[in-house]
Amino acid sequence: MLSHSTSAAGSQIPTPLQLGHRQNGEEGRFSVYVHSAPGFVLDRTTTGSPYFYGRQLARAVKVDPLTDYLVSVIAESRVAWGEPTMVQAEKMLFAAALEDPANQRFVLLSDSCVPLYNFSYTYTYLMGSPKSIVDSFTDKTEKRYNPNMSPVIRKDKWRKGSQMVVTNALLGQKLVNARRLGFVFRRKQILKGAAQEEHDCIPDEHYVQTLFSIKGLEDELERRTLTYTSWNQSTLDPKDKMTWHPTTFEYDAASPEQINAIKSIDHVNYEVEHRTEWCQSNGTSVPCFLFARKFSYGAAMHLLEDGAFGLLKSAQLLVNF
Repeated sequence: MLSHSTSAAGSQIPTPLQLGHRQNGEEGRFSVYVHSAPGFVLDRTTTGSPYFYGRQLARAVKVDPLTDYLVSVIAESRVAWGEPTMVQAEKMLFAAALEDPANQRFVLLSDSCVPLYNFSYTYTYLMGSPKSIVDSFTDKTEKRYNPNMSPVIRKDKWRKGSQMVVTNALLGQKLVNARRLGFVFRRKQILKGAAQEEHDCIPDEHYVQTLFSIKGLEDELERRTLTYTSWNQSTLDPKDKMTWHPTTFEYDAASPEQINAIKSIDHVNYEVEHRTEWCQSNGTSVPCFLFARKFSYGAAMHLLEDGAFGLLKSAQLLVNF
């Protein structure tokens, strides 16, 4: 699996890495790739799992967790959360994982994700279908599309979805190879300028989905996500940035009952498309989610203490099959 990590050198290791500490002979069936802040090294001082030692990328986009700013190490340009550098980091993860031809499935997670099942179930689920699993839909109520994106991105090809995607090697390579689309997203962010009424583009919620739409690859997708997210619904105002971020589950909010409720979900309603996605793998009904976010370190430890995950294996977390 491929993971974003916002940890800086000397800080506490992200939740999934702390969870991933047991392995029962599955080492040859996964590999780990972590995008961490420059200077952060995965070793015995930062993680209890040897499967993560040295697995941080040699090149990275710097993430400042205190300000939610990203700084491109290559371009030396400072940009805010929701900028194209988030996509740049994802592509770097995919590129690193694709260097190993043994890798067949690529699962993008964040450092606040927790697994819902053991490694064996997760592996069988992911390998059970040749399709990539990418949440992708048309939201006609949002106003993120900019006509300046045309003709490279036509409005009818504009898609939205979860950043947490799962691809096979073919679609992963197409993501890495894409160049022109990234330029359009960067230009759009520049052109939005001081138009306060305009919603931010949030490239990580549109880039992958729109790329596959433009390339005519949507029939190769299961149009859903494997990572459960609870969105902040405290206000109905789309301009309120509180609604742009998922709810973070803290210690008191995490429980085995909550995990079991997530695991029981077998369909997802896409109201904007009047579509219900019944979750299947190779024609067989399955639970919709293998992972969930966002869980604080304390919440994850609470779940472990309560036995919510059973006998957890590290391959459930941040691995690339």
